[in-house]
Amino acid sequence: MIIHSLDRNRHLYYCCAMSLPKTRSSASSKTRRSAAPKTRRRAASPELRREQLIKATIKCIARKGLSNTTMADVTKTAKLSLGIVNLHFQSKEKLLIEVLRYIAEEYKQGWDAIANDDTLAPAEKVQALIEYDFSAEIAHPAKLSVWFAFWGETSSRPTYRDICNEADLQTSASVLKLCRELGCRSKKRGELIATGYTALADGLWLDILVTPDEMDRGLARDISLNYMASFFPEHFRAP
Repeated sequence: MIIHSLDRNRHLYYCCAMSLPKTRSSASSKTRRSAAPKTRRRAASPELRREQLIKATIKCIARKGLSNTTMADVTKTAKLSLGIVNLHFQSKEKLLIEVLRYIAEEYKQGWDAIANDDTLAPAEKVQALIEYDFSAEIAHPAKLSVWFAFWGETSSRPTYRDICNEADLQTSASVLKLCRELGCRSKKRGELIATGYTALADGLWLDILVTPDEMDRGLARDISLNYMASFFPEHFRAP
């Protein structure tokens, strides 16, 4: 009986001992799983948030105009909170100024990239600049709507006028430089050509926006090339 009892006790002890590691392993595994760090969504950078809000504002202005666009419209379009807009821009007026600067700078960067490309001859630069002015990226209805919406407010808002005038002056200066490189010796004549092109482009953009059935980007491009061909026939062929 004693022997059998000892054997039975050894057997029970062995079974218990074998079962302990499994229990500790299971508990350790649960601890490791619970201690594993949770993955969090990375917050967007301030620059990315600002650009997101600016692009949302462009869409709102294209749909509703400057005066009818509200901060609530912008936040809804951007799918962000009103607090985020106030954090980055503080007021609607500051947001609108940054939107105008954004589209003006975007245009300038593309224009300068062509005008300063040393691999292109002067006539090739003019051709490329005209193509750029009436590309889908620049002559997009939404962007044109925003641009002319701001132009409509320049008489009452000096900041808008300064930004828009600066963009036109930079364009005219680039065209004037190219006119000289194309052989225009008269400064006065070069200034007239450059100012004339700026006015022509503005008018064609407005026609594309207001009368799209009558004026498209291709026709606007051909008109601009014809304008340059009238002054520099040796460099450009009228379409």
